[in-house]
Amino acid sequence: MIAQLQALNRILAGKDYQFIEDNFTVEDFVGFEDEFNFIVNHYKEYGNIPDDATFLSKFPNFEFAEVTESDDYIVNTLHEGSTYLKLQKHLTEAVKIMNDGDSNGAVEYMRQILPTIQPNYSIKSVDVIADVDNRVQHSTDVTQNKADWFIPTGFDELDSDINGFQRGDELVVLFARTNQGKSWIAEKMASYMAEIGFRIGYFSPEMNVLDIGYRFDTLHGHLSNNAMRLGRFDDAFTLDNYSDYAKDLKDLTGKLFVTRPKDFQRQVTVSKLRRWILQDKLDALFIDGITYLTDERFKRGDSKTISLTNISEDLMDLTAELKLPIIVVVQANRGGVVDKNSTDTPELENIRDSDGIAQNASIVYAIRQLKTKSGETFLIFDNKKMRGGEVGKSYKYRWHINNGNFEVVSDSDIDLDTDTDDEPVTTKKSERKTPTASNRKRNVKEAEDDY
Repeated sequence: MIAQLQALNRILAGKDYQFIEDNFTVEDFVGFEDEFNFIVNHYKEYGNIPDDATFLSKFPNFEFAEVTESDDYIVNTLHEGSTYLKLQKHLTEAVKIMNDGDSNGAVEYMRQILPTIQPNYSIKSVDVIADVDNRVQHSTDVTQNKADWFIPTGFDELDSDINGFQRGDELVVLFARTNQGKSWIAEKMASYMAEIGFRIGYFSPEMNVLDIGYRFDTLHGHLSNNAMRLGRFDDAFTLDNYSDYAKDLKDLTGKLFVTRPKDFQRQVTVSKLRRWILQDKLDALFIDGITYLTDERFKRGDSKTISLTNISEDLMDLTAELKLPIIVVVQANRGGVVDKNSTDTPELENIRDSDGIAQNASIVYAIRQLKTKSGETFLIFDNKKMRGGEVGKSYKYRWHINNGNFEVVSDSDIDLDTDTDDEPVTTKKSERKTPTASNRKRNVKEAEDDY
């Protein structure tokens, strides 16, 4: 009944007879056949959908209501209802035949009747040839109003290449091995977006709000992270300096909202994230660990790979629906370990537990940290996937972790005689030792670590 009322209200409000012709027959309006036929007959006789006063003169008890659901939802719901009623009627008849002692007759009845009650749904398609004007208009809007279509990341080189992340249809994946800096990259992007006035959401499964706040201060104000966290202030950066910074910070118009698993009753689903986006009017959402999300489509027997694929599909649907970019942090598997004497990064196949994550993403960056024996830290992130764009771009920075500075460098600036432990270690089978209980426990912890 509700679906029929929604459809009738949409028809009366939209005054679009084509909406009826493309989607409905009187069979879809069980209980409202007279109302539907009145609209159809009025259009055929007078060439227009009746106005509210005319309709009320015929149906004074009709309930007018504002309809906010999409046309697709209304059409699909109405079709589902009409198919259900048809099927229910024939199933009842088949059961009657069976109860009369004729099971074969019941089967034959259903065999004959099923072709007449095929599923009643429409497949939406777009003719891209006829749709060319829409593309021209989109290009015009993007050219003239880039700020309405993209959110800058805070990495100038990245923004120069891609304008920033799109405000919709944008699922960005940042992946790396354990402790390589992927969360810092996500937080730098989130901090910059908030700094320039956007409302940003950051879901943090592991780090507490205090430490994320300190990282924001480091990335935004270039303040010593160690001094703030550990209380190690000195003459160059005093506690009074930090207090003065705090007063000025409150003048920012942007917001950085942080949530943790307990804020979702430790059941973090895409539906709950959707509710959060709408509640705080977010312009972008960061998820620091996709494996902490719960698959709402999970069925008994589903593997972790299937669940993560489902989650990434639902996140892509969410970014398309609510028109904001979603950035997720993902861990690389052990195959993502690379030679320490190169600037290589893990490949797409090294995303742990799911090819589906990369398949559903619009952009994927692989991240790696290099620490040299001279004490410098470099951060590399390579573009491994770019929907409709150039793949293979590499961005390299000298990273001053304590004050949040990222300095662009070239390959020649990086001393490859590094002190990183990324180089894979191989041993002959005869030299491998059976792991002890403590080693097995540590290996499990390493496999679950990070995000």
